[in-house]
Amino acid sequence: MPDFKARTIDWLAAAAGLERTQIATLLEQPPDPKLGDLALPCFRLAAQFRRAPQKIAAEIAASELERPDFIAAVEATGAYVNVRFHPGAFVAAVVTAIQQAGAKAADTAAADSTDDDSDPILIEFSSPNIAKPFHVGHGFSTILGESLARIHSYRGARVLRFNHLGDYGTQFGRLIVAWERWRDDQALEEDPIAELTRIYVRFHAEVDKDPTLDDEARQRFRALENGEPEAVALWERFRELSLESFSHIYRRLGIRFDNWNGESFYSPFIPGVIEQLRDAGLLEHSDGAEVVRLDDLDLPPALLLKSDGTTIYASRDVAAAIWRWQQHHFARNLYVVGIPQTLHFRQVFAVLKKMGYDWADRCQHVGFGTIRFQTGDVNSEEGAQISDFSTRAGNIVKLEDLLNETVAKTRSIMEQNQAGRDDGMTEEEILLASELVGRAAVQFLYLKNGRERDILFSWEEMLDFEGDTAPYLLYTNTRIASIMRRAGGEEAARASHQDLLLLGSESERELATHLAGFDSIVELAARQSEPSNLARWLLQLARSYNRYYAATPILLTEDAGLRRARLALCQAVASRLGLGLHLLGIETVERM
Repeated sequence: MPDFKARTIDWLAAAAGLERTQIATLLEQPPDPKLGDLALPCFRLAAQFRRAPQKIAAEIAASELERPDFIAAVEATGAYVNVRFHPGAFVAAVVTAIQQAGAKAADTAAADSTDDDSDPILIEFSSPNIAKPFHVGHGFSTILGESLARIHSYRGARVLRFNHLGDYGTQFGRLIVAWERWRDDQALEEDPIAELTRIYVRFHAEVDKDPTLDDEARQRFRALENGEPEAVALWERFRELSLESFSHIYRRLGIRFDNWNGESFYSPFIPGVIEQLRDAGLLEHSDGAEVVRLDDLDLPPALLLKSDGTTIYASRDVAAAIWRWQQHHFARNLYVVGIPQTLHFRQVFAVLKKMGYDWADRCQHVGFGTIRFQTGDVNSEEGAQISDFSTRAGNIVKLEDLLNETVAKTRSIMEQNQAGRDDGMTEEEILLASELVGRAAVQFLYLKNGRERDILFSWEEMLDFEGDTAPYLLYTNTRIASIMRRAGGEEAARASHQDLLLLGSESERELATHLAGFDSIVELAARQSEPSNLARWLLQLARSYNRYYAATPILLTEDAGLRRARLALCQAVASRLGLGLHLLGIETVERM
């Protein structure tokens, strides 16, 4: 909101004889705009003033202290002091503030520069396993993590994106055994990840018949941990082939990373961690393995070393957290990882705390749910019922396949919509728009609801141009872009302050009130690690704007000043809509 709020706080503090900070803490926005623009509840002032809150509200509202010129009325309603602004002044201030901040939408993409000395926010996300497909589960972490990175960057934080690759562990012993027995060199050349997946799945089918294969796999992993050249060479090849495949997905989604250190990077630091735990008397033997007891926290023991002496996820994550603190002295360290890993991270953070690292409190697990498909074929209108995305079982849905299918369906819808139109899009425009809209539909699917909720996939819902979807938001944006093209593009910029004061209808106030809440909703999304707050805010903005568009003449407005002002309001909506979509990782389109 413009400085109206700050100046209102100043006036209320003077009228009530209170500290400004006390008023700022209490002040809120009424749930119904008809009640006013700001409200001061007086319940918590009753003890201080030794009067009923209703009487306190009435006395503040009756104050004879001169009000700022933008305040139209101050009224007591029960225990609330409701402040109403002059409609035109408020809408004009909101539009002007957005116009002045317009460049921030472009600047925010580069706001996470690592050149300054501030303590960064580290965000670990995506983190696929090498030699395995990049499936829709990785999509959740990837798209959620990128949105959080953009949100924190917009709010001025220095953000470092970490891709903690799953490139170590006993599964690589299994993969090496499978490679030596069943590989197909030609298939590997044609589709490396598909071939590596095939032999990995086969290993788990064969091990049921021959359990000694698991012993052989453990030996191969020990060889890898010991740095034996043959095992290391195979592991490096698997990693290189995987990164080539993953990079294609990241480029398509417009995502980059500042750090690609996988689990293997931290393995050399584990002996030091184990020694530190032993010296502190925290490490205990349990059935041949070594653990840290967490009974005092009502947590099961954290396993740090297996009985065969090999490392495990927890030991690598403890070492990784210590390295990150030593290198970056982070303000926060966020792990965007699925909800099933909640216990794991509670144990890791508890071990760090027992080691004397108070900064463990800066570490946070940002959990998320799963994506499920309806019964049927994944490539059909209904989708497929796949509840287990385990590569071991071979039940996977690749994110790339989901993107491709969504883009194809989007293109079909757009071609149907363009049929018979005189101003139809070219084939090249349709190809570009269908890629961006289809991709956005998938991204928004992951972000529109609370991150801890499971997603039930539906083509019909995801691609509904009138529903709570990315296509609906993007269509709203293109509608405004079309208005601006027809207006010549320059008229909105010529709107003067006197023009903007003409904006004061109920629907214009509703739009302005919603627009004024942008930074607050972004702050909430950052604080709760919940981009769905922003996603829902954008949907409400689009609904509000489309009602305004349907009921209000814009280009046909006879008064030239009012026309310019309404175009400026439309442009302000497009600015916040575009910036909000950018913070979700979504690119806008000019036509669709």
